[in-house]
Amino acid sequence: MLKVVHDAEESNEPAGASLLDELVRDAARQMIAVALQAEVAAYIDSAADQLDEAGRRLVVRNGHHNEREVLTASGPVPVRAPRVNDNRIDEGTGERKRFASAILPAWARKSPKVAEVLPLLYLHGLSSLDFGPALTQFLGSAQGLSPATITRLTKDWQDEAAAFNTRSLADSDYVYVWVDGIHLKVRLEQDKVCLLVMIGVRADGTKELIALDDGHRESTQSWLDLLRSCKRRGMRAPVLAVGDGALGFWAALREVFPETAEQRCWFHKIANVLNALPKSAQRGAKTALAEIWNAEDKEHAEKAAKVFAADYRVKWPKAAAKISDDLDVLLAFYDYPAEHWAHLRTTNPIESTFATVRLRQRVTKGPGSRAAGIAMAFKLIESAQARWRAVNAPHLVALVRAGATFEKGILVERPDESGGDQHVA
Repeated sequence: MLKVVHDAEESNEPAGASLLDELVRDAARQMIAVALQAEVAAYIDSAADQLDEAGRRLVVRNGHHNEREVLTASGPVPVRAPRVNDNRIDEGTGERKRFASAILPAWARKSPKVAEVLPLLYLHGLSSLDFGPALTQFLGSAQGLSPATITRLTKDWQDEAAAFNTRSLADSDYVYVWVDGIHLKVRLEQDKVCLLVMIGVRADGTKELIALDDGHRESTQSWLDLLRSCKRRGMRAPVLAVGDGALGFWAALREVFPETAEQRCWFHKIANVLNALPKSAQRGAKTALAEIWNAEDKEHAEKAAKVFAADYRVKWPKAAAKISDDLDVLLAFYDYPAEHWAHLRTTNPIESTFATVRLRQRVTKGPGSRAAGIAMAFKLIESAQARWRAVNAPHLVALVRAGATFEKGILVERPDESGGDQHVA
């Protein structure tokens, strides 16, 4: 597959393992904290009816232990375990009972399995029955992972995802948005159900998850439901949307936000063109297509597109038509700042975020809860989002929103606050 974009674009970290390690390390810290809270809550709830003579609970929370580091394959992970006061007496020993976490024993200082936790939680955690085995691979033991603890943990994440999808968007202004339907090859309740993802660029240039829900990738109705929900909650029409041409999103966009411009993803388009060509012609086609999407400006891109059509339309008319028929929406990104072109011609922010999940899809087993699947994906993106860097030249995003004019990627007309236009020399 042609590497049109670079995953390093989405992070200040070097590309490759370091980015994944940082993501896993942060996700492991959050996962351990939530799991410990759930374990303690289940332990206290199990003794809720046990009271002293004054009617006070015998088992209660009592702050946290001192923070310690657990050494993992991805580096040290800081952990601060909850503290429990258990005033019950063990009938066998005559001593006070003590809460002992099976998830994080007092002696635990090292876990070589953390690098595998996040994808395993996502893939196995779709079913609460599989969530225990996933944590067992991390912890080396299933002790303490009661159904109540697992249910509480997964419900917390599902509640977070549900709250996220109903939050107000009135104070958010997304100038650019990337959209895609992500198939993770996990067998949910319907084979073709996938995750509908929207990531946006705010006026300050920072990237942010806008929406995540399940639906059908090619279904206009699925995208209509998602976009209408966003609009009801105060979302303003983006200036430009970027996505694959096969999405049902585009018909929905024209109904909900008709003023938003459209940009087709070159990553998907190149794959579609190559699928219409014999292998013997694919290498030359890749080079010819790169002359289009990587041209110095729209004029040169249009000339390169004409050359591609002339070279391929006689023998492979379907391949040539995939470019010529969509040329206007394939070259829309050239109307925006040149610094933003690398961000706008593909849906790489979504593709790179889900890359780690796709690496582990082969281990998925059995059907799972759709709500749990969305929750796990939400936690994955939430962890990754902290490391997304702003787009290049973030100060230009606000000018795009204001209606500034760019020619060959250069600002030529800046909106005047008085209502007129200012020409830039």
